[in-house]
Amino acid sequence: MKYLNKFFSWLTSDSRQSSNTILPDTNILFSAILLLTIGVIMVYSASIAYAAKSSGSGNQYFFVMRHVASIAIGLVAGLAVYSRDTRFWEKHANHIMIIIIILLIIVLIPHVGRVVNGSRRWIPLILFNLQPSELAKIGMAIYLSNYFKGKSLSAETWKEDAVRVGGVFICVATLLLAEPDMGSTGVVFIISLTLLYLSGLNSKAILGVLISGIFIAAVLVIISPYRMKRVTGFIDPFQDALGKGYQLSHSLLAFGHGGWFGVGLGNSIEKLYYLPEAHTDFIMAIIGEEFGALGVIAVLTLFWIIFYRGFNVISAESKRIQGRQFQALLAQGISIWFLAQALINTGVAIGILPTKGLTLPFISFGGSSILVNCMALSILLKIDYENKILNSKQKKHK
Repeated sequence: MKYLNKFFSWLTSDSRQSSNTILPDTNILFSAILLLTIGVIMVYSASIAYAAKSSGSGNQYFFVMRHVASIAIGLVAGLAVYSRDTRFWEKHANHIMIIIIILLIIVLIPHVGRVVNGSRRWIPLILFNLQPSELAKIGMAIYLSNYFKGKSLSAETWKEDAVRVGGVFICVATLLLAEPDMGSTGVVFIISLTLLYLSGLNSKAILGVLISGIFIAAVLVIISPYRMKRVTGFIDPFQDALGKGYQLSHSLLAFGHGGWFGVGLGNSIEKLYYLPEAHTDFIMAIIGEEFGALGVIAVLTLFWIIFYRGFNVISAESKRIQGRQFQALLAQGISIWFLAQALINTGVAIGILPTKGLTLPFISFGGSSILVNCMALSILLKIDYENKILNSKQKKHK
């Protein structure tokens, strides 16, 4: 702990704190480290057979090496983000949202955005493929936290708020659905709805927005043959287990094979060319097979710790006295994002939600996901650190 404190003090260029024991929330930090570690182990385990076949050279470490490289890039980016005062994100919130919208437009340009499995979601870069939809999650959290800081939704300003906030959300959602990426659209919707509620929108209006969102999602499913195919496959995957229900049926078989305690690390059957996307979107199924239901519960518990600690990182009193409404809302937005995405990913894997391409934060293979997760985590930790510094200074003055 002593050396960890010195490291964070050096990172924040605050030598005055080097002799104290002020650290960002270690419960959040160590939970995230455990999730990243689990991710390395499970990406290797889930991809070993597929990597040996698809890499062309028989390299069974192909995907895990890329995954570790993504974590290294994410950690460097996370450290850079942590070194910034959170007021930087507050000051540039609108600019960040504009840049993200531009990236969401660029990815849709033919021969620029990369198409994988029928979706145009990636911009090829030198080191990895950038997925703007991942940035849209943190971008929306930053934008809405800045917009609603120090104000509450009211009858007098609802038209102005609806135009500005609704306009940005509709723009982002439309671009995400054009990729198409309904999973990320759903996560952005949950983040936005949470921050609207925390900003004072009454329960009736929240219910109205929620019903509207569900209605629009239902319409999008009905008018889209491939989405309708996913929904019908989700309702009864074993009716067409070799067709539209293939992925979900094998995911459920993995959980059934694992039972409560699992078959042991490396002993999964479904990862042997049966379950598609075993190291990405459906990695939770391999966790369930190799470590059982208890392993799944353990992973979700780590996400709950991050959510609970992050959501309450700034008390209502501290937020009011210190004027840190932006930081409080952003911490809550990031916290709900991690938990919601983990629950959606798990819900898809166990068959209670329709199949959609959505990674398990910190664990699934995917460069952009790991990068943005690490950046968001760093912002959350920095908010907590700054709050502790302010509280420490207030105590000294009393």
